[in-house]
Amino acid sequence: MRLAVGIEYAGTRYAGWQRQDHAPSVQAEVERALAKVADHPVTVSCAGRTDTGVHALGQVIHFDTGAERPERGWLLGTNVHLPSDIALSWVAPVSGDFHARYWAQARSYRYLVLNRPTRSPLAADRVCQWRTPLDAPRMHAALQPLVGEHDFSAFRAAECQAQLPVRRVARIAVRREGDLVVFEITANAFLHHMVRNIVGSALKVGGGERDAAWLAALLAGRERRVAGPTAPPGGLYLTAVEYPAAAGIPQRAGYGLSAIIGPSSRPEGSG
Repeated sequence: MRLAVGIEYAGTRYAGWQRQDHAPSVQAEVERALAKVADHPVTVSCAGRTDTGVHALGQVIHFDTGAERPERGWLLGTNVHLPSDIALSWVAPVSGDFHARYWAQARSYRYLVLNRPTRSPLAADRVCQWRTPLDAPRMHAALQPLVGEHDFSAFRAAECQAQLPVRRVARIAVRREGDLVVFEITANAFLHHMVRNIVGSALKVGGGERDAAWLAALLAGRERRVAGPTAPPGGLYLTAVEYPAAAGIPQRAGYGLSAIIGPSSRPEGSG
């Protein structure tokens, strides 16, 4: 039997999703906990391998098992064996050819910037701190040329192992919610550090260091060395993975922002 699983985690303590020999990983913790319920070793495949310090509200994995357990047993039993910063959110049986990565049609990420002069101890490692004022509508408008299918070499990490730099971005939006500036990006797939590199460049536009046309010029130029810095990992969240309806994957809406870092003030406009 093949099972698909939704997982939430805070990535602060982990060297990313992927299992590693000499560093803690989310994958290793999940496989260890699932194995205790299955009573046999478990190997899982994920929809997207998040980096060190990156969080997830909507990670999806799959694994095979010969153990017969009710879905509630998998869910609650596994969570008992997981640390407090990782939890299964749902379990669903899927067809034997389902694959969490290869069946995914789109992935969505959210990036949070706390835009105020003082830091927040409650939001440490959950947001990017930016002390000078940011113009959310300006960033939203400047990012729209990135929507569509493009070569994203300008926003690709040097160590990226993808064979091709072309990705199809369905949506980029930026809005302000009180002191939070929120980036939302959906694409068919992402290059290594692509979201964080886009955000790092957009912040230069939002802070007035670069004009609104700069992001389009970066995209066309395909030169990573002239783009903005990579934004810190703590503000990044994998929020959702989309699959064909026939896959039978639950469509779970992500939490509101207040569930992550506490209530914000009344929204002050949007992008």
